[in-house]
Amino acid sequence: MVEKKKKESVLILENIRSVENVGAMFRTADAAGLNKIYLTGYTAAPIDRFGRKRNDLAKASLGAEEFVLWEKKKSLVSLIVKLKKEGYQVVAIEQSENSIDYKKIKLRTRNAFIVGTEVSGLPKKVLKKCDWVAEIPMRGKKESLNVSVALGIALFRILKI
Repeated sequence: MVEKKKKESVLILENIRSVENVGAMFRTADAAGLNKIYLTGYTAAPIDRFGRKRNDLAKASLGAEEFVLWEKKKSLVSLIVKLKKEGYQVVAIEQSENSIDYKKIKLRTRNAFIVGTEVSGLPKKVLKKCDWVAEIPMRGKKESLNVSVALGIALFRILKI
């Protein structure tokens, strides 16, 4: 019997200002079974710069930060290059002129999902390095969702949970 290779997925959070959103995304990453979270830019980490636990993040994550692996990285572009060399397909969840409907994403064995700041999104130079730019269609008057809500919707659909 041939064993099916398990898909491995990681999450990259770029310049997420809201500590509550970061906490919520830790919780979502745990619920979706992601292997790790990379925190880039000014994204808040579960431990502050003085080595203290961030209670505001822990409150929003309901403790998921205790068992979801995470790592702080300085450069998003360098991280993308590294992950691609390791065989990861990189999927940005973003609105862009080159985006496709998030329901059309085809997973590989290793996948990295990226979300960025709510105000300006991910820079074009980052989007160009991604294999896919996945967009959630909007039907209402508002043109976007909260970043943690968008991540949950996209992950659960793309990962077929």
